Amino acid sequence: MQSDDFRRLALALPESQEKSHFGKADFRVKNKIFATLKDEKSGVIKLRPEQQEIMTAAEPKIFTALKGGWGDQGWTQISLAAVDEITLKSALLAAWRNVAPKSLKI
Repeated sequence: MQSDDFRRLALALPESQEKSHFGKADFRVKNKIFATLKDEKSGVIKLRPEQQEIMTAAEPKIFTALKGGWGDQGWTQISLAAVDEITLKSALLAAWRNVAPKSLKI
């Protein structure tokens, strides 16, 4: 996958918008960030710590917890070279659901 694929899948989620955060593209729902493009090779998603633990254990070549406090809060890096579209779509949906208001849940 590439950064354009990450962007396309993130923006396909209901009411998602692309903005900028610390000079990086981010993706929000109701102004809450659920994902960012770290660079051309990786993205970052907002998971719950228990989701992060499951994903990083199951697919360590794809998912890596960020270091420090960000990682402790569930922020998880995705290797775009290692992830397939189905896994990326599922991970972005999980991140979106973690921040979207209940009225938008899918």
